[in-house]
Amino acid sequence: MIRNSAYIRLCRARDFLRESYMDGLSISDAAREANVSPYHFIRAFKLAFGQTPNEFRTQVRIDKAKALLIVGNHSITDLCMELGYSSVGSFSTLFTKHTGFSPSGYRRSVRSMVQVPGIFPRQLVPHCFAIMYAGA
Repeated sequence: MIRNSAYIRLCRARDFLRESYMDGLSISDAAREANVSPYHFIRAFKLAFGQTPNEFRTQVRIDKAKALLIVGNHSITDLCMELGYSSVGSFSTLFTKHTGFSPSGYRRSVRSMVQVPGIFPRQLVPHCFAIMYAGA
């Protein structure tokens, strides 16, 4: 079980990882943000959030790629480089593993839902967010 103060520090480190996913920061940097050793950080992060810090960072990059594929006009190669991947093949393999679609297949399937170019399709917004921001 994780104490409240430790959980708050882990959340701060998770936010740090989310904001700096492109900066090449190490797990040691994130562990320092949580004020724990890197090994303890990895174990506590997995216990608190169900995934390792590296898995979390990968998920953030995949989510960013999905958003850019939906509303952006990037080529797959440009998107790959923009997200910090050095190889289109490794990016495509990782994207396919996480989404079940190749990047171009994902773009084709989701863009069929887009009615206004540049606007995120309503069907892809989680219901809880749609309710929360309906009045905004």
